[in-house]
Amino acid sequence: MINNACFWQADSIATLDAASLDRHYAVNARARILLSIEFVRRFAEKVARRTISMTSGQMLGPMPGSIAYAALKAALDAFTITFADEVGRHGVTVNAVDPGPTDTGWMTEEKQQELLPRHSLGRLGKPEDAARLVAFLASSEADWITGQTIRSRGGFC
Repeated sequence: MINNACFWQADSIATLDAASLDRHYAVNARARILLSIEFVRRFAEKVARRTISMTSGQMLGPMPGSIAYAALKAALDAFTITFADEVGRHGVTVNAVDPGPTDTGWMTEEKQQELLPRHSLGRLGKPEDAARLVAFLASSEADWITGQTIRSRGGFC
């Protein structure tokens, strides 16, 4: 199961309220956790042996203007470790992928120019960069990898 749900809305001390926090929580944490649990309940003993969540690098530094998003995406790192421990006895691996800023069409030219100097490999991430890592984690080659958030960020800092 590839868990790639995401909700983002800018917020700050001045604008964050319970409704906005609840929207972020519903998609970025609650839905992912419940989906992962139900997936293992239904399929772990049958066919499925992998859960992989897409996450972000909120544990690596601040994300100004995104209090709720940053907090709840960072929660996925903790969930990944604990859930891996819970379901490992069922032969299920649980990992997360942090691809860093990835140019999927959402970035303005201004945003691209802002982020580009922060990539030591000299380019922004592409969807196929993350896809290759996800494919590896879904393969039998990754049988011994669990409870990890793999930061595949092209040197982004």
